[in-house]
Amino acid sequence: MHKISLKDWVILLTIVPTIIISLLVAGYLSYSRYSELDQFIYQRANSIISPLAISSAEPLLEKKRDSLRTLIGFSHRSQSDIIKSIAIFTKDNQVFVTSAYHGDTHTLRIKAGQNLPKRIQYDDYDDYLIYRAPIIDEFTTQTTNSALEMNIIGYIAIQIDKSTIKYAQQQLLITVFFILLAGFIISAWFAYKLINSVTRPISSMVLAIDRIREGKIESRISGQLVGELNFLKNGVNAMAQSLGDYQDEMQRSIDQATIDLRESLEQFEIQNVELDIAKRKAQDANKVKSEFLANMSHELRTPLNGVIGFTRQVLKTPLSDTQRDHLQTIERSAASLLSIINDILDFSKLDAGKMIIENIPFSIRESIEETLTLLAPSAHKKNIELSLRVSPQLPDTLIGDAMRIKQVMVNLASNAIKFTDKGSVDINLEGNVIGKNLYKIRVTVQDTGIGISNQQQNSIFEAFGQGDKSVTRIYGGTGLGLVISQRLVSEMHGGIGFESVENEGSTFWFTFQCELNTIPTVQLSTPESLSGKAILYYELHAASRLATSEILASWQMKITCISKRSEMDIILADKKMLSSFDFALIGHDVTPSALNDVKKFVFTLKDIIPSIHLAINSNSPSLHEALISSGAKTCISKPITLQRLSKTLSPTTTPEINSLIEVSEQKVPIKVLAVDDNEANLKLINELLLEQVHDVTTATDGAQAVELCRHEKFALIFMDIQMPVLDGISALSIIRQQTLNEHTPIIAVTAHVFGEEKDKLLENGFNSFITKPIDEAMLHHSIYEYCDSTLLAYRPELVTPSPVAIRSSRPKIIDWKLALQRAGQKKMLAKDMFVGLVNSLPESKANISEALISQDIEQLKVLIHKLNGACCYSGVPSLGKVTHELETELKRGIGLDDLQPEFFEFFEQIDLVLEDAEVFITKLENQS
Repeated sequence: MHKISLKDWVILLTIVPTIIISLLVAGYLSYSRYSELDQFIYQRANSIISPLAISSAEPLLEKKRDSLRTLIGFSHRSQSDIIKSIAIFTKDNQVFVTSAYHGDTHTLRIKAGQNLPKRIQYDDYDDYLIYRAPIIDEFTTQTTNSALEMNIIGYIAIQIDKSTIKYAQQQLLITVFFILLAGFIISAWFAYKLINSVTRPISSMVLAIDRIREGKIESRISGQLVGELNFLKNGVNAMAQSLGDYQDEMQRSIDQATIDLRESLEQFEIQNVELDIAKRKAQDANKVKSEFLANMSHELRTPLNGVIGFTRQVLKTPLSDTQRDHLQTIERSAASLLSIINDILDFSKLDAGKMIIENIPFSIRESIEETLTLLAPSAHKKNIELSLRVSPQLPDTLIGDAMRIKQVMVNLASNAIKFTDKGSVDINLEGNVIGKNLYKIRVTVQDTGIGISNQQQNSIFEAFGQGDKSVTRIYGGTGLGLVISQRLVSEMHGGIGFESVENEGSTFWFTFQCELNTIPTVQLSTPESLSGKAILYYELHAASRLATSEILASWQMKITCISKRSEMDIILADKKMLSSFDFALIGHDVTPSALNDVKKFVFTLKDIIPSIHLAINSNSPSLHEALISSGAKTCISKPITLQRLSKTLSPTTTPEINSLIEVSEQKVPIKVLAVDDNEANLKLINELLLEQVHDVTTATDGAQAVELCRHEKFALIFMDIQMPVLDGISALSIIRQQTLNEHTPIIAVTAHVFGEEKDKLLENGFNSFITKPIDEAMLHHSIYEYCDSTLLAYRPELVTPSPVAIRSSRPKIIDWKLALQRAGQKKMLAKDMFVGLVNSLPESKANISEALISQDIEQLKVLIHKLNGACCYSGVPSLGKVTHELETELKRGIGLDDLQPEFFEFFEQIDLVLEDAEVFITKLENQS
C-alpha cells in the first residue's frame, strides 16, 4: 500500500482545499451576481414603466400629445443607458406618441389578435426586452365604484437594451477567472515555502531519532531551525543526553504520571458529563418554553384575528336581534381571549414579576356574567347544570382589574366544566369589607367532576403539567392556567386554593381585593313593574334555585318555589291557585324525556298564567324556537343572570349597563382652566365643564394658559397637547415651576394616545389623561378624583337612559345622532360645532393640499391633528375615521407616498361632507 508522504499531505491540505473552496465561493458569488444583473434590468424596467403608465392616463384621456411626448422624452433621456424606445398606443393599438422618431414601433406594438395588457408584461429577446403596461383611467373607476372592471384606455411599451447588462456579466466572468488564477498561484507559492520550511528539518530529525533508537545515544540534531522545530530539536537532544542515566527513573515517573493523568481525566470526564446533562436540561426547558410561546402565538393569534375581523364584518350587515347578540358575544369573547393570550404568551413577564395590575372602574356582575355567557355553551354541550350566585350584599361598582379577574374566572370555570361529565358546576361570589372602601371578594367554583387524587394535588400548581400524564392526554391543556391564576391573584392581594375528593368533585376558590367605586357609573335599578308580582318558579337544582330566588326577592316579587316534580303536579292540578300567578319561570334540563315534561308544563299553564318563561341548559336557537312555539313567551339559556332575567321578565325596564351619570343641579364650587387650540373642542369642553363646576376659564394655546396661571390659581386644568405658540407639555413644565399652580392637577386632553404616549405623558408630569371624544362620565370621574374632597359635598344622581335603537352599521357621511351624543344632547351646541367644522373644511383642505405638495410632514401632522380633534365632536364618522387613521400613520413615520390611498379617501370624504352639508344645515334651520 502506497504511503502518502508529508510533502504530499502539505499539498493536499493547503492547495486542494483552497482550490475547492475558491471554486465554490467564486461560482456561487458569480452566479448570484449574474442573476442580480438579470433581475436588475427587469426591476429597473418595472420601476420606469409603472409611474409612466400612471402619469400617462390623464394626458392620454385629454389627447395632450405634447405633454406625453415631453414626459416619455424626458424618461428616455434620463434612462438612455438601457431604453432604446418608448411608445404610447391608444386603445385601438395605434401609435399615439413615441420618444424615437425613427424607432421601430412595429416591434413595440401588440401583435394582431392579442388583447390589451391588463398588467405589466414583457417579451424577452436575445438583445432586448419589450415591456408593456396598461394605461388605466383610474378617475372613471373611482367615480363609478367599479373596482372589478379596469377602464384601459391604451398601453405604453418600452424597448429595453440588454447589451449593457451582458457586457457587465462578461466582465464579471473574466474578473472572477483572473482572481481565481491569482489565488491558485499564491496558494502554490505558500505550499512550496511550507514544504521547504517543515519537511526537510523533520526528515533530518527522523534520521537522528533512528540512530538514537539503535543505541547511538551520542547522536545529535545540528543546525538552526525555525520556531517550534527548534524547540523540538532541543528536546530530542536533551532526551538523548539524559536517556542513558535516568532511563529507569524516567520510566517510573512516566508510569506514575500516567496513573495520575488517568485519574484526573476520569474526574474531568465525570464533571463534563454532569455539566453537559445540566446544560441540556436547561436548554431543553428553555426550548420547550420558546417553542410553546412561538407555536401558541401563531396558532392562537392567527385564527382569533380572523374570528374578530370577520365577526365585525358580519356585524356591519343587517341582522336580527338574536343574531347580533350572538355575534357581539363572539366578538367580545374573541377579543377578550386574544387579550388574555397576549399576556399568557409573555410568560417571562410573569417569571420576572412585572405583571401590571390595572385599577379601573368596572361592574363585577357584568364581568362575571360575561365570562359565564362565554363558557355556557361548553357546559350545555355536556348537559351540565351551570349556575351563578352573586351575594345581594356585594356592591356592583368596584375598582380593580376586571380583565385579570375574568382570566382567573375563565380558567377555574372552564377546568370545572372540562373535568365534569355529569352533574353541575356552581359558582358563588361573596364579599366582605376589610377597610375603608376596600372589599375582599371570594369566588368559589364547585363541580361534581372526577376530582383530584392526593398525589396529583401536590403538583397541581406546577407549570406545564396537570398532575398526571394520563389527565393531560385525556383532557389536554398547556398546564399553565393554574400557575398564571395563582400569580395573578397574588398580584391582586389575594389567594387561591382548593378542596377535592377523588371521583366526587372539587371546589376551587380564589380571593382578591378591590376598592369600592365611590363615584359609580352604573346602577342596578329594580324593575318597578315587577314589584309585588307573583311568580311560580320551578327548578330542580338547588344552587340555581337559590341564586334565582335571591334575584327575584330583591325585586320584591312574591315567589313560589317548586323543587320537586310531585309538588309541581299538585300545583298544576289546582287551577285556582295557578290563576293567582302573573309569571311562571320553569328551569329544566333538555334530555328527550325532560323536553316532554317541559312541553306538558307549558301546555297546562299557557291558558292560565299570562307570561311563561323557560330557562334551559342549551343555547340552540332551533330548540328555543320550538319551545316558544309550544306556548312559552321566552326561552333563555342558563345560567340565569340578573341582566338576562330582567330583560326576560320586564324588557321595557331593563337597565343599560353603560348608563350615564346625570349630574344634579348643584355644581362643584371650583374654578377650572380648559386649554385647546380648536375652537369647537374648546366650546364643547367648556359646555360640559359648566354643567359640573361653577366657573370655567378657557385659553387657546399654552402661552395664554401660562399667563393665566401666573395670576390666578385653579382647582383643575384640562390641557390639550398639540397647540401652536406653546404646546401642552412645554406649558405644563412652566406652570409647575413658575406659576401659582405648581400643585394643581393637570389632565391631558388629546385626540390620539398610543400606549407609549400615555406613559410619556405621565412621566412628563400630567396627573392623568382623557381622550377625545370626551366622555362625560370620564370627565365627571376626573373632576371627582383630582379636585379637593372637601368641595364634594354632594353625590351625583344615577339615571338610566332609555334604550337607543341600533344604528345602521353602514358608514354615514353626516350622523346627527352621533353629533348630539358628542354635544351632550344639546342641539344648538351640536349645530354650532357642525357648522364651524363645515366652514373650516375648505381652508383645511387647501392647507393640507399645500403641505402635501411641499412635503411638509410636520405641518401635515399639526393640520391633521387639529382636524381630527374637530371631527370627534361634529357627527362626521367617516371623515373622522380616515382623519384618525392618517394621524396614526403619520405619527408612526409612514411615508407620504405610502399614504396616497388614504389621502385620496380623505379628500373624497371632505367633498362628500361639503356636498351634503348645505342641505343638512337647511333642514336643521327649518326644524329649529
